[in-house]
Amino acid sequence: MTARFLEVKGLHGWYGESHVLHGIDFHVDEGEVVTLLGRNGAGRTSTLRAIMGLIGSRKGSIQVRGTETIAMSTHRIARLGLGYCPEERGIFSSLSTEENLMLPPVLAAGGMSVAQIYEMFPNLLERAHSQGTRLSGGEQQMLAVARILRTGARLLLLDEISEGLAPVIVQKLAEMVTALRAQGYTIVMVEQNFRFAAPLADRFLVIEHGEVIQEFTQAELPSRMARLHEYLGV
Repeated sequence: MTARFLEVKGLHGWYGESHVLHGIDFHVDEGEVVTLLGRNGAGRTSTLRAIMGLIGSRKGSIQVRGTETIAMSTHRIARLGLGYCPEERGIFSSLSTEENLMLPPVLAAGGMSVAQIYEMFPNLLERAHSQGTRLSGGEQQMLAVARILRTGARLLLLDEISEGLAPVIVQKLAEMVTALRAQGYTIVMVEQNFRFAAPLADRFLVIEHGEVIQEFTQAELPSRMARLHEYLGV
């Protein structure tokens, strides 16, 4: 039986007075890729932020490999092997690619070496000494993911990594997700680009108004397309 990496039950979340998550329930097994689908404002990014403790306040249950994290601070949650790649990427523009890679702390054993990163992302090797400001959007996205892989995180929370990027770069990111899955990483993706997400995920969760309203597997995808079109306009 596959071990459960993440289990979210009855998760409510707030930004100040604004109640944005209304009882989120889902789980992610070790080595699984799960995509959160939904319209803008549905609560997908807030779900990732709540898992990391980056939301105003939260209640419910978030267990990481059986450890309850709902009362934990963000840095302690990260040390359980979680890595969050936000939509804004957060590249340090005054530092070179390699300096950005050397910044993250080691949170858990098994993080990728710089050499392994360059093997997975040859573009970053070519740009090793380029300042962050000189990287293309696609190169910045690769760097943002690569920094997480340096920390030893095994559960990756990826927020809209394909957004606004050229098709050739999106294809490279798809290859990256496939390669990471083959290496045993567990991945939760928020994606608006359905064509990118569709072939990559084992399961899909549709979030609307801060709740999971649909869940289906890769095998069930063809039979759910009409319903997805209604929910997402894809």
